[in-house]
Amino acid sequence: MTAKDGKILIVDDDDDILIAGKLLLKRHYDKVITCNKPEFIPEMMANHSFDAILLDMNFGPGESSGDQGFIWLQKILEIDPQAVVVLITAHGGVDVAVEAMKKGATDFIAKPWQNEKVVATLSASVKLRRSRSEAEVLKKTNRALAEVAATPKQPILGNSKAMQDVLSLISRTAPTDANVLILGENGTGKELVARELHRQSRRAERVFMSVDLGAVTESLFESELFGHKKGAFTDAREDRIGRLEAANGGTLFLDEIGNLPLHLQAKLLTVLEQRQVAPVGSNRSVPIDVRVIAATNVPKDKLHDEDIFRQDLLFRLNTVEIPLPPLSDRKDDIPEIASHYAGLYARKYGKAEKPFSERAMQALMAYNWPGNVRALRHALERAVILSEGPAFDVHDFQLDAQPNQPGAMAERKAPPPVAEAPVDEDEGDLNLERLEQRAIEQALKRHRYNISHAAKELGLTRAALYRRMEKHGL
Repeated sequence: MTAKDGKILIVDDDDDILIAGKLLLKRHYDKVITCNKPEFIPEMMANHSFDAILLDMNFGPGESSGDQGFIWLQKILEIDPQAVVVLITAHGGVDVAVEAMKKGATDFIAKPWQNEKVVATLSASVKLRRSRSEAEVLKKTNRALAEVAATPKQPILGNSKAMQDVLSLISRTAPTDANVLILGENGTGKELVARELHRQSRRAERVFMSVDLGAVTESLFESELFGHKKGAFTDAREDRIGRLEAANGGTLFLDEIGNLPLHLQAKLLTVLEQRQVAPVGSNRSVPIDVRVIAATNVPKDKLHDEDIFRQDLLFRLNTVEIPLPPLSDRKDDIPEIASHYAGLYARKYGKAEKPFSERAMQALMAYNWPGNVRALRHALERAVILSEGPAFDVHDFQLDAQPNQPGAMAERKAPPPVAEAPVDEDEGDLNLERLEQRAIEQALKRHRYNISHAAKELGLTRAALYRRMEKHGL
């Protein structure tokens, strides 16, 4: 948009001023509308969106107090709080100008005016109006994006006593600004609980910022969370805002907090205590206002081991603890969860929805589900894709083999025999595919199926590990 596209309203009871103003400004703006009676201002504002309003301060013979101008200034701002109003008067002084600014005027022009002064003042005023409009649009957009980001991608399902206790904790804790620590095994829905806490909080219209600390390397920890200035290190080609500052006013979700090394825990603790953050390469600290929700699959007894986790940081994080039960402790919720995801994946893959046989549901409820809801969800997705009968049956889930990791419900087939002489699988098999599969299996078992830890040991990202697990049917 150019200055020529602007729309200006001039309000004055002197027709000569209106004519002179219109002749001057129509060379610079697309539309210049005049009005000699302030009573018409509300109607004109209802029909037009003005970039700036030139408003006389005195209407009627003998008026010189400026009170009328202040009255109409207030009415204009009541109609449109973002309106840009420039007051004009023949009886102006410093005191009047100061009073006008206090009451919300953008600028002040004295009669008789100088054309250059009027054009310059209107140019600055129109730019201000557009900046305000853009800021308002961005504010609304950010609010909409924050609402979308905070909306749980999956619902919290289940009516068991264990889940009712969790939902009760959420409803009582969410309206406060208390820090929350969510404890639970992989796949129990820790991020869902964090998003629900944010959704029910007073910060719901602000950003929900999620940081997976298990995927953040130690070398990038400070840059990722605190931000950095251009030139702070080799690859810092521009200023970057950190996650903590980006979450200002909203909620910061620190997932996999138990994976954070002790020396980085100390840095995080300092920021949370001081409520301010200094980007890498900067000496200036920026105040932050965030609510911290943390989550970990590390058992509670290990969190109280000072060699694993700083107790002062734990004290800072766990104002309220929300323990999530494993799926094996709330098996009554399995029918609801299974029905929900079976329908979800049927719609996703264009399949007809179908029921569960009694044997299938009994098998699902009897299974241990070491991967919790995530494993059940993956099993249902596979069943929706592969099932051919009119109802889901036991064989659609292949639960006879204990899975090697969350979601690996199918019994793994043995690798095909080598054509030449048989070799010992563990020592002599040099097939790269099978070596990779065994390495992944060993890493998962060693770290009790903690994806972040296993990926780190294997030298992979979490996403790369997930792709390889899917490739090998793990």
